[in-house]
Amino acid sequence: METTALNPTRLVAAAVIGLVILLVLIIKFKIQAMIAILVGALAIGLIAGMPAEEIVNAVNDGIGNTLKGIALLVGLGSMFGAILEVSGGAQTLAVTLVKRFGDQKAAWALGITGMVIAMPVFFDAGLIILIPLAFSLAKRTKRSSLYYAIPLLAGLAVGHAFIPPTPGPILVSTMLGVDLGWVILVGIFCGIFSMIVAGPVWGSICGKKYFVPVPEHVANQEEIDEAKLPNFWTIVGIILIPLALIILDSVSGVVPALSPVQPLFAFLGEPFVALLIATIAAMLVLGLKHGYSTEELEKIMTKSLEPTGLILLVTACGGVLRYVLQYSGLGDVIGNAVASMSLPIVVLAFLVAALVRICVGSATVAMTMAAGIIAAIPGIGDLSPLYLACTTAAVAGGATVCSHFNDSGFWLVKSLVGLDEKTTLKTWTIMETLVGTTGFVVALIISFFA
Repeated sequence: METTALNPTRLVAAAVIGLVILLVLIIKFKIQAMIAILVGALAIGLIAGMPAEEIVNAVNDGIGNTLKGIALLVGLGSMFGAILEVSGGAQTLAVTLVKRFGDQKAAWALGITGMVIAMPVFFDAGLIILIPLAFSLAKRTKRSSLYYAIPLLAGLAVGHAFIPPTPGPILVSTMLGVDLGWVILVGIFCGIFSMIVAGPVWGSICGKKYFVPVPEHVANQEEIDEAKLPNFWTIVGIILIPLALIILDSVSGVVPALSPVQPLFAFLGEPFVALLIATIAAMLVLGLKHGYSTEELEKIMTKSLEPTGLILLVTACGGVLRYVLQYSGLGDVIGNAVASMSLPIVVLAFLVAALVRICVGSATVAMTMAAGIIAAIPGIGDLSPLYLACTTAAVAGGATVCSHFNDSGFWLVKSLVGLDEKTTLKTWTIMETLVGTTGFVVALIISFFA
């Protein structure tokens, strides 16, 4: 659809006013993010002078085109993660890696576990499942809880931000139209460096500087019964199914030797097919073989879909914002402004996401708004898949930094770990900023070769 020829000054004013309305609704009046984004997007269109018919088209196209690329993935990912959670798969990874690494390097094991678990399991659930192990190690070694909790939190934050099938990078890559295989490859590189810097390194500093005892309510908890946990390599294999299939699809498209089997990999590597295969494998291997009936699995998987509604609706409204910006012609204005500043799109993506994150607190809203603005820039689809994957990682990094009082994650960590607000700011907030900034720097370096 062609953009409307509107006055550039009026377009910029409309965008500023619309975004201010959006932020005020969320920050001042605590309006639900979906409503706030939708009102902000409509305000931009009306103030810019878009015909009512075009605004309606932008809403319909934004919702339809955004959800068709993400709805199945978020739903399947939630069910996959739920089975992994109830079967004890997360504990299996953590306990096995801690044994292999030993108590002295257990912080590294927790960081790796968190990064892997946060890909299919929501951050909050992963933290609640694994934090007892961090406390158990702290109790055994008589160290500060932060020595082990920070690496675990860093790993969970990294997996949650950078590596599909977690919803964040999926929604950004959908808006930017980038192959998910490239997003996974770049996300893994960004995630590894981010986890090391913000996890074991920063966790060691925090553990020495702040002694936080194990909370009383978990100090006397029973140890995990390892005999009831599933096999370690079974869990690893199931988690790797969707990642391997999606990456094989991307690789087969550029490696001539794999061209005969490329159609097969293209089908199996389609993200929803790859996740469907992994979910069915989890149902059979972790569900039915571990004593769950099909009726119990159905309830578990249905329950897991409850939080996905909010994610999908906020994402859909972000798509509306993107299409309003695009159809109004503001994308051209932004593109010209970026070109005149000679500012790399990767840097712009990080800065926009970071500003929204600081103001609003929600990483999902920050990713959605930043992706909508970047996707509206003309010619964005002509960039290489690798560069777009780096842009996706930059958005994820910006949406992770500076977690503070307006972020629900801040209060969850404070209460679970047993910190006061000041210590949470000095530990968790800096950790989140290290995760986002390190990931962005790695993405920026990779983008130089795209």
